[in-house]
Formats: sequence, C-alpha cells, structure tokens
Amino acid sequence: MANKSTSEIKFLVELDENRVPEKLFWTAKDGGVELSESKAIMLNVWDSKAKESMRIDLWTKEMPVDEMKIFFHQTLVAMADTFKRATNDEKMSDTMLDFCDYFAEKLELKK
Repeated sequence: MANKSTSEIKFLVELDENRVPEKLFWTAKDGGVELSESKAIMLNVWDSKAKESMRIDLWTKEMPVDEMKIFFHQTLVAMADTFKRATNDEKMSDTMLDFCDYFAEKLELKK
C-alpha cells in the first residue's frame, strides 16, 4: 500500500455583528502561507454525485469595487487556463480568453 500524505488549506473569516466578513485570512502551510490576509475569496467545489458546482464567495467590506473588477478578470483568465490544462480543449480556452479580453475592455481594465 502506497504512503499517502495530506495537505490542508484553511480559511478564517472574521465577521461583524451582522455576520458580514470584516477580515479574511488563509493558510496553506505546505505552500508557505500562514494567516495571509485577503479581501476576497472565491471557492468552487464539484459535487460529483449531484453533478453540480457548489461555491463560497466572500469579500470584506473594505474590498474596493475597482479591485473586485480586477479580481474577477484575473479569475476568468485563470479559469480559461485551467480549462485548457484540464480538458486540452484549446479552441474553447481561446474563446474564453476572447471573452476575458472583452470583459477587460468593457471595464476599461486594459488601456
């Protein structure tokens, strides 16, 4: 039997009295990250039994809208890259990247 190892990623969410995130921290000790502060988190998990994606989207009160737009754009670009690596479907990945360019243009992220 092969030796199995595990790795842990943790999220810590500090909430205000209305349960709105004030601070977000994440830890991934194997990656050298310990209680690193963030202003936004998007986490997607695939439920293979239900054949659906579950997600958690959190952002702090202090997350500026302009940074949120950049965060979304970078996330979309990363998803196109991950899609290409996971499916080897270069044509669809390129189509996704075309949308990312359109998204950035409409939000005036690229000058």
